[in-house]
Amino acid sequence: MTTKHLLLTSKIIVYILITTAFFSCKKDKTVVQPQITPVTLGLYEYASGINKRIFLPVTLVGTKAVTYYTVFDTGSSGMTLDATDIIPASMITSSGFQFTGDSTVVNGITITSTKGTISFGDQLSSTKEYGNLAYANITIGDAQGNLALKRVPFFLYYKIVDETGAKLPAHASDVFGVGPGTSYVTSEIQSPLRYFNTSTNLTSGFKLATLNKSLFSTSGTYVSNLLTIGLNNSDLSSAGFIMHPLSYSNSGGYSPNIPATITYSGKTISGQILFDTGTPSTTVIEDRLATTSTGSLPANSTVTITTNQGFVYTYTTSSTGNLTEVQNPNNTGDYRTIFSLDFFISNEYLTDYSNHQIGLKNN
Repeated sequence: MTTKHLLLTSKIIVYILITTAFFSCKKDKTVVQPQITPVTLGLYEYASGINKRIFLPVTLVGTKAVTYYTVFDTGSSGMTLDATDIIPASMITSSGFQFTGDSTVVNGITITSTKGTISFGDQLSSTKEYGNLAYANITIGDAQGNLALKRVPFFLYYKIVDETGAKLPAHASDVFGVGPGTSYVTSEIQSPLRYFNTSTNLTSGFKLATLNKSLFSTSGTYVSNLLTIGLNNSDLSSAGFIMHPLSYSNSGGYSPNIPATITYSGKTISGQILFDTGTPSTTVIEDRLATTSTGSLPANSTVTITTNQGFVYTYTTSSTGNLTEVQNPNNTGDYRTIFSLDFFISNEYLTDYSNHQIGLKNN
């Protein structure tokens, strides 16, 4: 009995030693997270008369190779793409997409039955897109620099009309919205840049460098290193950006509108400012006390804004740039003061998705 007991005991000790060694080895193994670096892409600077745009190419949607120049838009959230030439024409009608069930997959694109309408502009001038929530892998950029993003929710539209109801040409208003909130169609749709894998060493967001005024052209000039995707700690703490915490609402998520005072023509008013790369030419100051006769500010007018976090920007209007008009929100149906693309020629802009803040920096 004693011999058997000792033998059994020794087996148990050996088993414990082996088990302990196994778990010790297993515990010592650590998973090393990959160090992701920010991705920098160029944009195309385009001008037609006084109107300016910056475009970001989209070159792959699902399995469909395409070349569409989407408006890079800080004033909206989510990508919108015309379905023409992306899915079979037989699926597209003036009243919607033709398929049965909750969803369908075509060319690697999942089209859902969730329908909606997206409006750009105000009640004086607007564009409306009609379509559905969709998902697809997309590639942004082109041969001069690109980035693949996985399973991005976006708005696939089958019809686009202006404020008169006139139908616009296919792909007339494909938009790459990078705002911090969500689409009013569905909270599933948000900035595609959120789908860039930042790992643990980067913060989700982007920086937009100042635009080069001399490079805007009717053919569209590729300008490298304008857009940086993924933020370092230095971007958020020591790069000179003044950070503005954003407010949340149940409709639209985090708002890009920033409280500020606006001084023009000897008046100082309070307002909510949207810095909008999607507005091509004219800054609109919304003044509730403005008369119906108030319109464009004359050349050589000075406008100053001071945000609630102390960012100050002053500019002077001219006949060809920094065009500014004053409107009453009762006429436009929009209370926001919207700064046009000209703002981004003189200032840097940052959006931090993770911490829900926008950074502004004079250049």
